[in-house]
Amino acid sequence: MKKLIGAMLACLMAGSLMAATSEITNSTGGIKSERGSTDLVTEAAPAPLKNFRKDGDSYDRQYIHQPPLIPHDIRNYEVDNKVNKCLACHSFKNATRMKAPKISPTHFETRDGSTLGEVSPRRYFCLQCHVPQADAKPLVENTFKPVEALN
Repeated sequence: MKKLIGAMLACLMAGSLMAATSEITNSTGGIKSERGSTDLVTEAAPAPLKNFRKDGDSYDRQYIHQPPLIPHDIRNYEVDNKVNKCLACHSFKNATRMKAPKISPTHFETRDGSTLGEVSPRRYFCLQCHVPQADAKPLVENTFKPVEALN
C-alpha cells in the first residue's frame, strides 16, 4: 500500500512539474519585466553599461541612513575576501593623502557593538551597500520625494 501511495504521489508531482515547466518555457505569461517579452529560456541581450559620472560632486542623499553613493567609476575594482580596492583610498591610513572621505567608524563595529581594529567582516564588501552614482532614468514610475530635513 505504501508503495502504491508513493508511486501515485510521484506521478502527481511529475505531472505538475511538467505543466509548470511548459508554462515557464513557452511564454512570459503576459508579464512584462526588465527582460521585456523575452522568454526565460532565451538569452536576452544585455542592457548597455551605464555611463557613470566622472569624479565630481556627490548626489544628495534621499533618506536618512542612506549609504553614500560612489561619485566615481569603479569598473574593474577588485573587492573580494583578500583585496578591497576601496580601502586603498578610503581607509583611515590613506584617506587624507588620497583626498578621499574616510570610511565611517561604524564600519569597524561588530553586530554586538564591539569595536574592531580593522573593518568589520559584515562591512568589508563595500558594494553591498554603496553603488556608483549614475544619471539613470528610473526603471519604473516613481513619485518618491526626499526627506525635507535632508534638502
